[in-house]
Amino acid sequence: MDKNVALLLAPGFEEAEAIITLDILSRLGVRVTTVACQPYREVTSYHQVKAVADELLEENRERLFDAVIVPGGPDGSKNLSANAAVIDFIRRHDEAGRLICPICSAAARVLAPHALLKGRRYVSSGTSSEGVTDGVYVNASVVKDGNLLSGQDLGAAFDFAFAIAFTLTGEGDKATEQAEHISHKLKVDFAKL
Repeated sequence: MDKNVALLLAPGFEEAEAIITLDILSRLGVRVTTVACQPYREVTSYHQVKAVADELLEENRERLFDAVIVPGGPDGSKNLSANAAVIDFIRRHDEAGRLICPICSAAARVLAPHALLKGRRYVSSGTSSEGVTDGVYVNASVVKDGNLLSGQDLGAAFDFAFAIAFTLTGEGDKATEQAEHISHKLKVDFAKL
């Protein structure tokens, strides 16, 4: 069963959150399409790393992926939140029951201002959740509530990626084996997802 995910990239995205997630999902057989949320494919990250996305958001407005990954970064989150096409893309996937996966500040700064948390439990970085009334903040590495799977911050990127892979594929043994291969002790109990 092939699974396809969209990894949204906007100027200022947190590159490690994006690349770690892309790497782990790819190793576990999930196809990741990087999607530039601007008119051109080259996107500059938070630390000024230039990345060339696979496709443009404009080319994928009607496509449904199995999951949408929303990396953080102060500027990345702000730019995603300000882009109406991004919000429509996330909303359409959420309404279709697809997995919505924000990490770091993305849950609080991209989803919450547009009423996309919908009262679900979530995690976000630092103090970014202060003032958020749309969801229920949980202090954990990874939180899953329905089709919303959120990661706390860059430090949780591996657990976040493994949890997405498990949720999409159901292959907990394979995810655990890969985690052990890269010497990462999982903090996420797949049985609780």
